Amino acid sequence: MTAIDDGIRADRNRREIVTPEGVPLRLRLAERGERLAAVLIDLTIIVTVLVTGAVAAITLIPGNSSGWGVSVALLLSFALRSFYFIFFELRWQGATPGKRALGLRVIDRKGGRLKPEAVFARNLMREVEMFLPISLLFSFGGTGDAVLANLLTLCWIGALLALPFFNKNRLRAGDLIAGTWVVESPKSTLLPDMAAQRAMAGGPIRFTDAQLSVYGIYELQTLEDVLRRTGPNAQETRRSVADRIKAKIDWQPPAAPVTDDRFLEAFYAALRGHLERHALFGRRRRDKHDGV
Repeated sequence: MTAIDDGIRADRNRREIVTPEGVPLRLRLAERGERLAAVLIDLTIIVTVLVTGAVAAITLIPGNSSGWGVSVALLLSFALRSFYFIFFELRWQGATPGKRALGLRVIDRKGGRLKPEAVFARNLMREVEMFLPISLLFSFGGTGDAVLANLLTLCWIGALLALPFFNKNRLRAGDLIAGTWVVESPKSTLLPDMAAQRAMAGGPIRFTDAQLSVYGIYELQTLEDVLRRTGPNAQETRRSVADRIKAKIDWQPPAAPVTDDRFLEAFYAALRGHLERHALFGRRRRDKHDGV
């Protein structure tokens, strides 16, 4: 693939959203193949847990072992189908083990935080898209009306699986209902020493715990994107974000003038350290709405 092809592909995958704070974020949509690979990883984990649980029940429980094995498998199947994706996407900010392995995550298409109701909606639709039709395939027989039922079920599965190929944002039915995207998570992070050293230039800028407690991980990531931005509007964006943060935390400037870049870099370094210290004690503030 040539550099021109790479550029065209990148433009086709790139999207921009504006957060509630008014910050434009540039994102890259996940490829269909990446999403499929992530789902296959998650399904492999689910099947492994199911088989392990059934075998353990047969091995450890005396009496009607095969009956216990089936019962455990059915119970685990219900629990995993219903809660595996929901649990991890709520716990890991839109990522499952499969998505994490591929560097993907689910986000809100309007730029806000990923709400629990959106996670529930997109994953409950997975039952209709995948698990329910597969169950129907195994429940039908192989003759008479069952053949027609199997064909209709296969058409159902095929239509839903093909849906991401017929919209430019590669949305499956769950994404359409929940208002979500699956995007590539940024793999690089702002070098901590760089942020700290820049903030110290010309003397440290101090923030109180109360001021740092206003924001969470989501806002830290948003601020990192702002600091990385280049282009004709980058400085104006940083000025706007700096003004919003100063007003939000009621920051009083020192006697010596402080540039917007220096303020943002100092606030980034302080907020990052604040969140990391709290994470050591198991307290993870996901965003400014999180009451933890």
